[in-house]
Amino acid sequence: MCTAIGFKQKSRLFGRNLDLEYHFNEEVVITPRNFKLEFRHIKPIAKHFAFFGIATVIDGCPLYYDAVNEHGIAVAGLNFAGNAKFQNPEKNKYSIAQFELIPFILGQARNLDDAKLLIQSICLVDTPFDEKTPVSELHFFITDGTRSITVEPDEEKIHIYENQFGTLTNNPPFPFHCDNINNYRSLSPATPENTFAQDLDLKVYSKGMGTIGLPGDLSSSSRFIRAAFTKFNALKKSDKDEEISQAFHILESVYQVEGCVNTKGLFERTQYTSVANLSSLTYFYKSYTNSRITAVKMKDEELSGSFPVRFPLRLKEDMFFEN
Repeated sequence: MCTAIGFKQKSRLFGRNLDLEYHFNEEVVITPRNFKLEFRHIKPIAKHFAFFGIATVIDGCPLYYDAVNEHGIAVAGLNFAGNAKFQNPEKNKYSIAQFELIPFILGQARNLDDAKLLIQSICLVDTPFDEKTPVSELHFFITDGTRSITVEPDEEKIHIYENQFGTLTNNPPFPFHCDNINNYRSLSPATPENTFAQDLDLKVYSKGMGTIGLPGDLSSSSRFIRAAFTKFNALKKSDKDEEISQAFHILESVYQVEGCVNTKGLFERTQYTSVANLSSLTYFYKSYTNSRITAVKMKDEELSGSFPVRFPLRLKEDMFFEN
């Protein structure tokens, strides 16, 4: 279970919660321009755009959960179990394994239109990375901070949807979320008028009554509504630090607390929350066990190198003691 958002304050921003029951030794990884991108079914790409994000590195190969390239395009994979399907190879299309999609797009796309053309050129196949790493059933959120798309593979084809909400969670498929959000059109941050009955003197007994009906459960359909409502109504910040802080607060509205979702004795939690400034190419994150924000700047590293630059996640709580 996960949540991703894209939006613009002063800067163009992307953020996501990764909700899982366990860690996979995640790291912030910068893939430089001359690190050869290997693919199972097509020729490697020797030179490409640099990109960075959170990945698990296996045998020197970064497997990205989400990443941003040097042109400010962000891609995140989110769980889509039971609905994600893979295609058979086609003669006139590139066969891309699911774990190869993020580097395939970010290594070549300057903008969202490029990303759409790249997706239209592929079929997504079910080739695993290795025998110990099963194929993940995912759909994908792609954004430049001003415009977003959702990418969902099924048995027929890869669907590309314009995502006017700048929000994605998990099941059901994206068209359901587009219909379901209409049920919440009366929500408002303002105090509601009495439309129940003009003859009744109904009291405003609390602030926030315009959000009565905003779903508070942890299901993906409810998190979609809550994240979208919070994102659209959160005040825009012009200060570069405040806009990052605000993005983290938006994602906190759909945070998963360990113990509240039980999956066969394992407890899901928000393993990390990340926010990327797509304008300055700075990646911020905090983990479930370390609430201090850590930042990595792509432009402070050598982007023309041949080897990934790796920063293990800071997972130990870092508290400031006033006395």
